[in-house]
Amino acid sequence: MENTVIGVCPICGQRLEVSALHCPKCDTEVKGHFHLCKFCYLTKEQRYFAEVFIKCRGNIREVEKELGISYPTVKSRLENLVEAMGYKDKVVRPNKDEHMEILRQLDDGEIDAETALNILKNL
Repeated sequence: MENTVIGVCPICGQRLEVSALHCPKCDTEVKGHFHLCKFCYLTKEQRYFAEVFIKCRGNIREVEKELGISYPTVKSRLENLVEAMGYKDKVVRPNKDEHMEILRQLDDGEIDAETALNILKNL
């Protein structure tokens, strides 16, 4: 099993930084203070969601199918991911496709009118 880099200190919860890089082929080592990428600071679950979201090319309906979760859950996890990556101050405007998806789910009986209204209010 391959080890993955952790981005947060398991003792105090602060963000970690890399202090050495090593080449296994030539045994070169580079020392210094290097920052990890934003993805390294995500939880395992957040990274998995991001991977599925990218694999599905951002198609929320496909993410729903892949993970077996509802539209509101996908939106919630996506918002959590966006905030975890430091973009929580940016305002995201809903697009026509999101509105149409909600109407499709309502029409197909996947959600009720009250749920559709709550989702639309939160977009």
